[in-house]
Amino acid sequence: MTKSASIDKFYLKNEFSIQKKFIVSIITAFADYDDIKALKKSTKQTAKKWMIKMAKKKSKSSNSNTIALNKKARHNYSLTDKFEGGMSLQGWEIKSIRSGKVNISDCYVHIKDNEAYLLGAEIMPLNAASSHVVCDPNRDRKLLLNRRELDKLSAAVDRDGYSLIATAMYWKQCWVKLEFYLGKGKKDHDKRSAIKDREWAVDKGRLMKNKNLDR
Repeated sequence: MTKSASIDKFYLKNEFSIQKKFIVSIITAFADYDDIKALKKSTKQTAKKWMIKMAKKKSKSSNSNTIALNKKARHNYSLTDKFEGGMSLQGWEIKSIRSGKVNISDCYVHIKDNEAYLLGAEIMPLNAASSHVVCDPNRDRKLLLNRRELDKLSAAVDRDGYSLIATAMYWKQCWVKLEFYLGKGKKDHDKRSAIKDREWAVDKGRLMKNKNLDR
């Protein structure tokens, strides 16, 4: 082999090596880009799932739509038909409701002059309430119902002897709503029976849980 042929072979070998390294570097670069792109996509999806999970958890734990509950209602009354109505409120009452100063444990709905009113609900005014406004915490508050609902409630109260029991107050979008039921008072033996049924349901759940753990 002549000297010139040997030099040509050397340069061809080096050129092939350089080209090979260049191609490998390009492939590696694109592989890294795809990996990074896939990693970013996976991270975004994971973060999105985590945010949704935390939002659901927060919504479930805080139950932010609920303003107040009447926890004694189901214990003292047998409830049947459910109704929902808006409320005619004053400005200071809205501010107090946003601060959670509401108690509906002893309230009920009363029909008077073909209109429905919430009686016994307590909305305490804030200390910063305007001095020129007369704040009555226990005033009767008109419920916003349509004529068909009012006629049905009047008939149930006058003819069938039902009471109208408020069970919950809550936000529905930007409106304050009241949930109430047609109900009749429970007798003492009915209350004891309900307590026994509730206790048995708890015991049954505990027994089933222990049985599953023993397997």
